[in-house]
Amino acid sequence: MNGYSRRLFLRLGGAAVAGGLIPTARTAHAVDFALLRRRWQDVTAGAGFDPAVEPYRTRLARLGATAAGYRDTMAPAGTSLWPGLVFPSFAETTVRLQAMARAYALPGTGLTGDASLGATVATGLDHYRRQVYAAGARPAGNWWPWQIGVPKRLLDVALLIGPHLTDRQSRALSEAVDHFVPEWRLADYSGNSTGANRVDLCTVTLLRAILRADPDKAALAVSALSPVFPYVTEGDGFYRDGSFIQHTSVPYQGGYGAVMLSGLATLFAVLRGTPWEVTAPNIFDMVERSFAPFVHDGFCMDLVSGRGIGRDPYGDHRRGRMIASAILLLGDAAPAAARTRWQGLVKGWAVRDTVKPMLDEADLGFHARLAAVLDDDAIPASPEPAGHRLLPMSARAVHRGPGWCAGLSMASSRIGHYEHGNGENTRGWHTGSGMLYWWAKGHGDQYSDSFWPTVDPYRLPGTTVSTKRLADGAGEGWGATCPPGRWVGGATDGTYAAVGQHLNGFESTMEAFKSWFFLDDAVVCLGAGITGRDGVPVETIVDNRRTDALLTLDQKAGWAHLAGHGGYVFHGLLRTSRESRTAGSVTRSYVTLWLDHGVDPDAAGYVYSLLPGATPARTRARATDPAWLRVLVNTAQQQGVQVPSLGLTAVNFWNAGVVGGLTASAPCAVLVRERGDGTATVTVSDPRRDLSELTVTWDRPVTRVLRGHPLLTGATTGAKLTLKWGRLSDRGGSSKTITVRLGR
Repeated sequence: MNGYSRRLFLRLGGAAVAGGLIPTARTAHAVDFALLRRRWQDVTAGAGFDPAVEPYRTRLARLGATAAGYRDTMAPAGTSLWPGLVFPSFAETTVRLQAMARAYALPGTGLTGDASLGATVATGLDHYRRQVYAAGARPAGNWWPWQIGVPKRLLDVALLIGPHLTDRQSRALSEAVDHFVPEWRLADYSGNSTGANRVDLCTVTLLRAILRADPDKAALAVSALSPVFPYVTEGDGFYRDGSFIQHTSVPYQGGYGAVMLSGLATLFAVLRGTPWEVTAPNIFDMVERSFAPFVHDGFCMDLVSGRGIGRDPYGDHRRGRMIASAILLLGDAAPAAARTRWQGLVKGWAVRDTVKPMLDEADLGFHARLAAVLDDDAIPASPEPAGHRLLPMSARAVHRGPGWCAGLSMASSRIGHYEHGNGENTRGWHTGSGMLYWWAKGHGDQYSDSFWPTVDPYRLPGTTVSTKRLADGAGEGWGATCPPGRWVGGATDGTYAAVGQHLNGFESTMEAFKSWFFLDDAVVCLGAGITGRDGVPVETIVDNRRTDALLTLDQKAGWAHLAGHGGYVFHGLLRTSRESRTAGSVTRSYVTLWLDHGVDPDAAGYVYSLLPGATPARTRARATDPAWLRVLVNTAQQQGVQVPSLGLTAVNFWNAGVVGGLTASAPCAVLVRERGDGTATVTVSDPRRDLSELTVTWDRPVTRVLRGHPLLTGATTGAKLTLKWGRLSDRGGSSKTITVRLGR
């Protein structure tokens, strides 16, 4: 069972059951399965709206017209239900059946409760079951449609049309589901039965239970959820730092994570008040710890969406809606305080998403819940939370400053460079090479509008790459593209951050040490030790913006500005280009800024700053102010900066050493911030996750430690501060902060 806790988060008649016990039919004999059917319909198809009021009236009428068209053209034959739609046609055939079933079940469609439509759907469902999804049939191709996609949709259809499916047809469908999703699939938490997949498999099993009023199956479905909830330290699942991993090495809040959150929210809602009610406090924590950091103005960032990033234009906004919908639904089961916070959170996203207005794009059920929140003046819209979130276990970071947001995607010995599979994302090779996404105000569609099919995949913003040509789908599939670099992560005090990546180029000899220092109005970017032996140039992409905005460049003064976006301050020769790129029928304009390190560089480096939302005047002023930023060191041993106006000194120690008054006895990240009240904070982390002890010395007079940390084993104050730390290796690369009083 992969060592997970077997404590089941179930309530059976108010009593918790532990140790994997499953409620029997005797304890659940009074369950009203008709209630569960109604709950399922309300939660998944939609409820809580007036069908005579817009926009519901128009949407329901449109659904009815679509369903009528499907009904009138359905012609069951040996290999199809509709002419030209040959089996197995997993998605399209089952989608049509589902649309017809929803038109039958929902009010206001013009076909509500229509017996002829119900009978037609039952005939189509049974025909598909006999021809494709039959007990004893041998599945071909990918496992997912057979065990999750198809049974989930067919069972949904069966529940929606109710009595129009005969007992024989119902029993045959149940037998088919039992064939493709046998109970042993839920016996072991491994392989394709983890994380979001496990939640989906449990949902299929529960729907099968509802269809046949089988309490033992329902109990199995819910008890098998138990390994999903505990935190993990490796593999798939939720981590204490907020990371969510699927496919062993892929950060996936925007894909499998969103599916998992939505599935759990649905199960919580459907089973509430029944003998199988689910309680799992961890999932409530994960809303704000794992998902909210990656939703910005209503869209979910691509850096946690795996191979799905190029699936469809504005897919990031669709994923954001899915997460928002799940959060509102889950709120019904959450403590009141959490529910109130979440409603404000989602309201803020919806108010700020002007690119794809959330309410306009919401499906029926979500629309009703969201409209109620938006119309409630007692619920304030939460603003974007300023500050930094670093998730070292998934090599991801998110930073929010006034009017802007940035996300960083890295690869490590545990996180793949990229994921490809099923023919998707075959050119995402360098998305883990330090890709720095950023959004200034008004640019919520920067990576949404056909960015992935049109962008130059060798020039992703923020990355350092060998320009060696790569094959589509290079490397192992499903995220198994982890480089050997272990120093990936950094230190953050929640406001500022020092983040670093020991980068090993994807399928190349290139190596680099990259650091990002996240501040109020800037990201300072350092690179060092850049080497390569591929016989091709190595480049660092300062930015690659999907825009045709005016670019102003002053090479001599070392600054550039992109109208409406922001500014750049740099050292050395900044190369630029403007081009239109086409994929299929789509053409998009790009402005690219990069630093050329030459063919086979030896210990090359760079320094530049990104100023999101800055005006030309502010960019020029920053470039001509040598006192604002001091680069203390930029080598393959250490990288560090000092920003006097912020009282900030931050160093990534790739090796032990002394930098800017800071001494570290081993590789680590250190961030010191002097406050105006005579105190300072010292933050450390162990990005390699291998230190049994660490000593950090700050050459600054300190009188005492005001707030320590359990891992702080010793502190010496006086003319300088010496801190001794214990087993940082056990803390997953997370940051540890102490507060001290300055002075002699």
